[in-house]
Amino acid sequence: VLKTSEVSGGKAKTFTPEDVFYYAYAVFHNPTYRTRYAEFLKIDFPRLPLTSDKKLFAKLVEKGKELVELHLLKSSKVEDFITAFPISGDNKVEKISYEKNKVWINASQYFDGVPENVWEFQVGGYQVCEKWLKDRKERVLSGEDINHYQRVVVSLKETIRLMKEIDKSIVKWPME
Repeated sequence: VLKTSEVSGGKAKTFTPEDVFYYAYAVFHNPTYRTRYAEFLKIDFPRLPLTSDKKLFAKLVEKGKELVELHLLKSSKVEDFITAFPISGDNKVEKISYEKNKVWINASQYFDGVPENVWEFQVGGYQVCEKWLKDRKERVLSGEDINHYQRVVVSLKETIRLMKEIDKSIVKWPME
């Protein structure tokens, strides 16, 4: 039995359901896991490999919690925009395209500073950054919409970073 203090800083004698959730969230965001079990994941529910390594469990709990906070846009990191929306205009989403770290929403306006790997990042077969804008085609983006998109870009950039860290943490598959 793992002590919560070894996992998430608490003093109870067992780990919490949240710890298990964060662990699973980290494992399911592991690139090696996704590649190795890709075919299985298409036809069945994901299987969660367990570990008896307390340090690995604690590390994955930490990474999983960070991912959850990013995906819910609750992490303070998402407020540190890496992009800009530098050109004034009508903010209408008309034609979406990507070129040289710029995501164009119409002929004159764009989000600047979007890394290519973030633009190409997919969830469920969709490019997140492109789909979010396509879902708003022919609409005018509000100031909050523009900020939200920039938060999503940061969240994806941090997700990519964390996925690499998770992959480096897990050196042996399947985990024991």
